Amino acid sequence: MVGKPGPRWAYRSEMTCRIGDLECTPAQNACRNDGGGFQFRVWRRQVDENNVPIGGVGTPWAHLGTTCYADELPGKNVLPIGEVLAAFRRVQFTKPELSIQPVGNLTLVNLPTYFETKYPQPGLGPGEIDESSLLGNRVQIRVLAQSLNYVYGDGSASGPTSSLGGPYPQGDIRYTYPRKGDFATRVDVTYGGQFRIGEGPWLPIPEVVTIEGTPEPLLVCEARARLVSEFDDRRTGNQFQPNTPCSIRAQQMQNQPPGATIPPP
Repeated sequence: MVGKPGPRWAYRSEMTCRIGDLECTPAQNACRNDGGGFQFRVWRRQVDENNVPIGGVGTPWAHLGTTCYADELPGKNVLPIGEVLAAFRRVQFTKPELSIQPVGNLTLVNLPTYFETKYPQPGLGPGEIDESSLLGNRVQIRVLAQSLNYVYGDGSASGPTSSLGGPYPQGDIRYTYPRKGDFATRVDVTYGGQFRIGEGPWLPIPEVVTIEGTPEPLLVCEARARLVSEFDDRRTGNQFQPNTPCSIRAQQMQNQPPGATIPPP
């Protein structure tokens, strides 16, 4: 004759957070070198086959300690951090684009060139949220831009920065090319993120991903000075060598009406 099921342990866990600490810094730091998840406090108490506490509903939970692996406790406790990381890696991030001044993808040697980051519509960009269901939990992931790196195409780059740049003259991302050439510029973004389960607090995702931006061609030319008289009907004293990519490009720009969009070289 088989007897009735005996008592078993029920577990409860709670992330180690301080009141007002929206990023649960202690929980994150405690497990930084031990699994990369978050630290949880763990309690347990005995229940019967109907999940009724032995000793009555008011039976207190006994504190066991803390763990970085609360998802391995018996029963359904917390969403494994690995599931969150897998969801973060599946996010379709937007590829940043560059806006360049002078306009027309043409600039001069020794002339400051201004760069500005733009985020196109396809994909998720900074501040946007991806929502999914993981093991029966509603999980939201909020995309954050951790840093930007402007690649100038001649072997130089800005290095990590938080600046989006801007147009002349306020833009703080500018570069002066020391030599002429045809360069492929771009801006790369390193994305991080936050996640939350249901209506819980936003928590940091312990991982980043770098997305290479869309290349933007830039023609850097070297102008030569010439003397002009007051009766010369040509528009400038700075001239390019005739029949070169620079002179052809300059002529295209000169012939465009104000406000026209000039295709890249």
